[in-house]
Amino acid sequence: MEITPEIKDRLEQLSNKYAAIGQDLTSYLDGLIYANPITYWDYIEVDALLSLQKPKTDFPDEKIFIVYHQITELYFSLILHELDQVCHNGKIISETGQDLGWNDNLEHTFFIERLKRINMYFETLTQSFEVMRFGMEKDQFTKFRMSLLSSSGFQTAAYRRIEIACTDLKHLVMEKQREQLKDADFHEQLDNIYWRRGAIVEETGEKALTLRDFEKKYLQEFHDFADEYQPINLWEKYKTLSAKDQENKALIAELRALDINVNVNWPLVHFRTAVHYLSKGTGDEKGTGGTNWQKYLPPRFQRRIFYPELWSAQEKSEWGKKWVDEVLADTIKTGSAFKK
Repeated sequence: MEITPEIKDRLEQLSNKYAAIGQDLTSYLDGLIYANPITYWDYIEVDALLSLQKPKTDFPDEKIFIVYHQITELYFSLILHELDQVCHNGKIISETGQDLGWNDNLEHTFFIERLKRINMYFETLTQSFEVMRFGMEKDQFTKFRMSLLSSSGFQTAAYRRIEIACTDLKHLVMEKQREQLKDADFHEQLDNIYWRRGAIVEETGEKALTLRDFEKKYLQEFHDFADEYQPINLWEKYKTLSAKDQENKALIAELRALDINVNVNWPLVHFRTAVHYLSKGTGDEKGTGGTNWQKYLPPRFQRRIFYPELWSAQEKSEWGKKWVDEVLADTIKTGSAFKK
């Protein structure tokens, strides 16, 4: 075989790359000689992935329920990956693919492109939620869900991390306490975060087992996560930009779209699905794990807004109502991650 100039150039680059980290290129070339070519199923871990569905009952539709939630968690991991990029200003990657650490400053163009991705992931999740609403037989769902007690989608730790990384925690406090706690330490704000009221047994006022288990496993982790990400959450990063960049229409559109995607559209599709499965003429059933979904899910009851500075007084007062979807449709379209 002829050693072409292109091959010589690649060998020189490889030699320089490994010399820089004190390694001998020859040994790595020997490794290539003995290594097998990679396959799709090994790289994606297909067999492991398809072994993770472990239904608790024999109802066929339970597998749909499991797979969809696993897909959701994978999308959440993508969103957290992009949030990590923005919060730390983006990675510096060398021409040879080496991680050289984080950039010192955040470029508004990078901010916009990563927000587009995040919005794309949330829009995909929202649009695909029809699988949860119409992809299972109601009779099967209402039966196999009883085997899942006291677990609940309420217990998604990834989604809680997303919220913490997106905004100041004062905006996630229960609405009645926001004014009182607006200047509190963010750990105190986290202790009064809205979702801790989402799994309270209404008859007793006590925490449901769903919440007790969730807090036992994750609450300290959320405090640790807040220590890192509250000072560099998306709003704090926005405020580090120049005055000119803060006025960038595309950036504002993406932040507004994110607010709608997370705090209106995502809880609304859950609410519609809960109504489909749990509403009865004689009254509503409790959510899986005892969550009081009727008060917890509708956006107009919670009025969580990540970026209140970007909305008018009327938009905030009408938050979560039909008016929002109609009037802000253009905002969501122009801020959509599907537009490049």
